[in-house]
Amino acid sequence: MHRVTFIPGDGTGPEVAWAMRRCVDATGVAIEWEEQHAGVEVMEEKGTPLPPEVLESIRRNKVAIKGPITTPVGKGFRSVNVALRKELDLFACLRPCKYYPGVRSRYPEADLVIVRENTEDLYAGIEFQQGTPECEEAMAHIARLSGSSIRPDSGLSIKPISISGTQRIVRWAFEYAKANGRRKVTAVHKANIMKFTDGLYLEVARQVAEEYADSGIEFEDRIVDNMCMQLVQKPELYDVLVLPNLYGDIVSDLACGLVGGLGVAPGANMGDEVAVFEPTHGSAPKYAGQNKVNPVATILSGVLMLRHLGESDAADRLEAAVSKVIAEGKDVTYDMKPQRDDPTAVGTSQMADAIIAAMG
Repeated sequence: MHRVTFIPGDGTGPEVAWAMRRCVDATGVAIEWEEQHAGVEVMEEKGTPLPPEVLESIRRNKVAIKGPITTPVGKGFRSVNVALRKELDLFACLRPCKYYPGVRSRYPEADLVIVRENTEDLYAGIEFQQGTPECEEAMAHIARLSGSSIRPDSGLSIKPISISGTQRIVRWAFEYAKANGRRKVTAVHKANIMKFTDGLYLEVARQVAEEYADSGIEFEDRIVDNMCMQLVQKPELYDVLVLPNLYGDIVSDLACGLVGGLGVAPGANMGDEVAVFEPTHGSAPKYAGQNKVNPVATILSGVLMLRHLGESDAADRLEAAVSKVIAEGKDVTYDMKPQRDDPTAVGTSQMADAIIAAMG
């Protein structure tokens, strides 16, 4: 019996999360689900979008899976996802981007794994709001230390990249490659411009790669803007990409686009002891309650979770069922039809029903 923290999320999160849960249960794996709640509605009720009991549950169970949670743009609380990563030290974001026949894509050869560092870089949350005394003091201090002036009407974000943070994410990428039979790790950076942050990242990545010289896994590096072009031109040349936080966020969405979009893109945030699984896409609150959105990314996140739990056979069966339903193209949501207004499109729960039936 596996104990798993289950966080439905908000917006369309509960719909796709419950579809995933039904599919995972249908594999026959014994899971005791511990339901917890986080997000916008919880914020209104408890004054925080991430109550302490949610973190306590995840720490206790070591494994969690969640639906999407809304993050307000430009106001309100900071991202619950970011808070989870910081509180639980979930330093590795795993985003496999794999083509499934039947999905509309120009890149059927794409099979990429994005490994994104989660705790550092511009997403570390070290910011100073424009016009505040703290921001003015920080700018004055930077001017004294560097001799470079900053426009006085600026806001500031600090970009920390450390040796230890880089070592563990690059090692994680190599270990993932070894465990999953991948052939190459590519470190992505902007070391030609940011020499003391991305430059450090590249230097440390090369040092870590030397530790795996006898593993049979190739290592290379790419500048991030060139990497984006390369992925659009010839994604088949790449395998596992390991990136700092901001680039990882952007490139993972690009890679998702190559294989058909966020609707088929699972994800996981991993630490040394805790793993939280979730789809890559957002909560799409305007579609909440309509039984309309695509559950595949969340169900495939359940596949990743099953593999993490050591339930490889169940994971393979569930992934095969998802692939079969997509390839048949009959019982799929509107976004997976050739025409988005196709009247034969099914709802979220009906697609989950079809996937369960495909497992036999």
